[in-house]
Amino acid sequence: MREIVFDTETTGLDPKTGDRLVEIGCIEMVNRVTTGVTFHAYFNPDRDMPEAAEAVHGLSAAFLSDKPRFHERAGELLEFLGDASLVAHNASFDFGFLNAELAIAELEPVGLDRMVDTIAIAKRRHPGAKLSLDALCTRYGIDRSHRVKHGALLDAELLAQLYVELTGGRQIGLELAAEAGDETVFVASPSQAKRERPFREPRPHSAPDQELARHRAFIDRIEGAIWADRALGK
Repeated sequence: MREIVFDTETTGLDPKTGDRLVEIGCIEMVNRVTTGVTFHAYFNPDRDMPEAAEAVHGLSAAFLSDKPRFHERAGELLEFLGDASLVAHNASFDFGFLNAELAIAELEPVGLDRMVDTIAIAKRRHPGAKLSLDALCTRYGIDRSHRVKHGALLDAELLAQLYVELTGGRQIGLELAAEAGDETVFVASPSQAKRERPFREPRPHSAPDQELARHRAFIDRIEGAIWADRALGK
């Protein structure tokens, strides 16, 4: 199963009021394991960068001025996304900006049926808890010490780890041994392989005659019991 975990950075909160997408970072996962394949791009928004937004992600208008426009890399991005499910934190926000940019580029929107929202998953698992990416990383012990400012690719990497934890976590004591196509193979870790346990013969067990007689009496009280023949050993 192929999934794409992604994050975006923008000039503000609402594409309907002229805010634009300025960065996208995507992480490919197959069977909930990152493959090392990524897509990352900055975009020139053709507008100013509000101070509040720059304070969050550190992307200035000057830095973005020589970057390509979204439509110039839209085809490459869509090819990378393919038909995979798209995982994001507060996904409606990221989908809103992605589809707004696709509309400006006169391209088809990404279907909302592909949306996987990790906030919705976290809300079901931890009702009443803080649901920010920082708070959930702290809850699951995910190292975010290198996260000084928001960055689309960095946040997508953190989210990929969080997504695995929210959907069941890594299997303790198992290590990834090999990956061939879509089939992921796991083997016991070296620490498990070295662990020796004494062999024990299976203990025979059969019901005593007294229990069999009580069971037979119970079955006889049930009219048309389908277990009657079995109780007689037939």
